[in-house]
Amino acid sequence: MVARGEIARFWSLESLHLVSSDGGTEPSALVDDNGSEEDFSYEDLCQASPRYLQPGGEQLAINELISDGNVVCAEALWDHVTMDDQELGFKAGDVIQVLEASNKDWWWGRSEDKEAWFPASFVRGYLRQCRKHTGMFTVAQLATIFGNIEDIYKFQRKFLKDLEKQYNKEEPHLSEIGSCFLQNQEGFAIYSEYCNNHPGACLELANLMKQGKYRHFFEACRLLQQMIDIAIDGFLLTPVQKICKYPLQLAELLKYTTQEHGDYSNVKAAYEAMKNVACLINERKRKLESIDKIARWQVSIVGWEGLDILDRSSELIHSGELTKITKQGKSQQRMFFLFDHQLVSCKKDLLRRDMLYYKGRLDMDEMELVDLGDGRDKDCNLSVKNAFKLVSRTTDEVYLFCAKKQEDKARWLQACADERRRVQEDQEMGMEISESQKKLAMLNAQKAGHGKSKGYNRCPVVPPHQSLHPIHQRHITMPTSVPQQQVFGLAEPKRKPSLFWHTFNRLTPFRK
Repeated sequence: MVARGEIARFWSLESLHLVSSDGGTEPSALVDDNGSEEDFSYEDLCQASPRYLQPGGEQLAINELISDGNVVCAEALWDHVTMDDQELGFKAGDVIQVLEASNKDWWWGRSEDKEAWFPASFVRGYLRQCRKHTGMFTVAQLATIFGNIEDIYKFQRKFLKDLEKQYNKEEPHLSEIGSCFLQNQEGFAIYSEYCNNHPGACLELANLMKQGKYRHFFEACRLLQQMIDIAIDGFLLTPVQKICKYPLQLAELLKYTTQEHGDYSNVKAAYEAMKNVACLINERKRKLESIDKIARWQVSIVGWEGLDILDRSSELIHSGELTKITKQGKSQQRMFFLFDHQLVSCKKDLLRRDMLYYKGRLDMDEMELVDLGDGRDKDCNLSVKNAFKLVSRTTDEVYLFCAKKQEDKARWLQACADERRRVQEDQEMGMEISESQKKLAMLNAQKAGHGKSKGYNRCPVVPPHQSLHPIHQRHITMPTSVPQQQVFGLAEPKRKPSLFWHTFNRLTPFRK
């Protein structure tokens, strides 16, 4: 019981630390006459009045809110220990009512029953300081470096409050916190965007740190906030580490929770839920990495028509050669690539077999798969073997395909079933790639292929079929520790290396 109580107390401290060290930079909040709290960011205030963008605008905004009768509160990001009666002591996470903020360095506030001065810098962070220096950072750079860290901060504030409500201070071992994770399960999905953005943030920071003025700036920010001796990239790694540690910590809590305990079932469910969250984050990361390869594949196809493949798809599921039977009974040998939502057909060049010409695509969302037995097909009035067809639900048009072997047909039937299942999983989990990420992938692919003669680009060959279990059934290996260089490897489904992309990268352009 003692061990479980210590773990429950640890949860409260961990979440408080996460709120403070995640770079939470918008601690201000307004409380209306009814006592309900509504979050306001500095940007919201600036939109209301451009004066707040001028030097000293932050103090002006806060003081005007106070003068108008609003109650302005700030959440402490760090402990402030003092022996001076004129200064306000508090701990990280404490809520301080700001009574006066005319001085840029010291504000007058109230905590519990005491009113005194407190350092204004203790409720600020890196991001706000960066926004003040528009000559050093563009909006795009700040978005790359910090991602959606403010969304994470706001979410963690709510999560911390939920934990504190469930934490039993008198008897910690009786705390019931499992429900907090279950209630906030969907909210943890915002970590996916941050984790996907993190490599780009590190790259952007590395480029900036080559210049002395940026190294001095970030170090000055750290010293101003009296933060521990960790570089900014270390602080930005914290959200990544936290989301990966949740399953480990829940597993430890479950270990010390008896089945008779009132929180046992919720903790067990929370453990499974957070494993799924970690799996989802890694699945999104894997898809994000795959879109660059898909974009390069499209650029290699000669005569591509219509929308980009990334407009609707983000994953190659299967590919191979099939014989397509036309309405007139003619057979066409084609190379088919099955992505989520669409099936793309290409024709090999007669002389250069590594060159593909675009021939069309089918919308898999509109198709119904029909398995055919060997024999005469009534729609085409032909004898077929190893065949299946796709029938349009809207036009009733029939597309007939024949494989060389029975095993090849079986792979295609399984691949089509996998495609429908993965589309449904993506919809249920909200698995989407942003338009900006798609456009960037296509732009990079086009730049990489710039200057090559049309038709002489590299193209992929047939990959072996890869079957994946549904996401909730995929094996997840949780390590006993979380080394920084391995945080992205947690909960990633084990996959065989695909010969598709390996061969795609190995092929060389045709040279006369």
